[in-house]
Amino acid sequence: MLLEVQDMSVAIGGVTPLDGVSFALDRGQIHGLVGESGSGKSLTAMAIMGLLPLIGGRIIGGSLKFDGHSLQRPETELRKLRGRRIAFITQNPMTALDPVRQIGGQVDEVAMMHLGLDRKAARERTIEILKQLRISSAETLVRSYPHELSGGMKQRIVIAMALAGEPDLIVADEPTTALDVTVQAQIIHILTALVRERGLGLLLITHDMGVVAQACDLVTVLYAGRVAEKSTTSTLFQAPRHPYTNALMASVPRDDMAIGELKGIPGFVPSVAGYPPGCRFHPRCSRKTEICAGSLPPLLAKDKESALACHNPLDGAQP
Repeated sequence: MLLEVQDMSVAIGGVTPLDGVSFALDRGQIHGLVGESGSGKSLTAMAIMGLLPLIGGRIIGGSLKFDGHSLQRPETELRKLRGRRIAFITQNPMTALDPVRQIGGQVDEVAMMHLGLDRKAARERTIEILKQLRISSAETLVRSYPHELSGGMKQRIVIAMALAGEPDLIVADEPTTALDVTVQAQIIHILTALVRERGLGLLLITHDMGVVAQACDLVTVLYAGRVAEKSTTSTLFQAPRHPYTNALMASVPRDDMAIGELKGIPGFVPSVAGYPPGCRFHPRCSRKTEICAGSLPPLLAKDKESALACHNPLDGAQP
């Protein structure tokens, strides 16, 4: 298994925003990590990358393994992995690039640092990667500055920087959030093709269920720092079992919806400083019973790809 997250808990100061998170990802797979803002998706990415906040951020339970070896290691060792074997794609390409440097030099630097290439070989590699990302004018584009590029093109450059070190795993945190629908589809198509062609692993963090349906093989649904449900993508969309997963599905527009049928989820994701007792979703759940308010449901595995944490699961009917 390429990436294994087992019962991971993360503390920041005096609170625990991630509590017992578990999922796994292998080569050639795209694993979606979904949930509303505040569910713990980006913090999970930061824990995997070893980039938790310096003041008070720490893993207090469980384990993180990459290619069979622990990721809970000194910063000097993590630096050898980041960029080389594990790459990170941020959700905002506008701020990920140095505005006063040509984009070619920014991609070159990754290959020079992690692969030991000289400047000429690194530039050849940069142009090759840009062409793989469907950029036909790569030789010209490398001399451009970030402000001269569109949002979609900036995101492709960020992806090129991630690929320049020949990683085995890519962690992509909301890589299409700032893009319009057409460009989103292009970026997701590029990422999917790269995973299949190169046998990479991709952890795709998103709140967009449409992106999940388009790209992911497996899905883990987070709510308030805990796993609500895990499943294959096809099973999750055909038969969601957790009421929160079902509510997320119901909030996605579909062609067969009647006018006015689109539903939101009432209430808000609770603050990490004030998680409710029992099931953290129960204040917003239409299926709650007395046990939901008094007992935190355990995450029970059905098989290696499926698990559920709910006292009153659905029968699997579509939303």
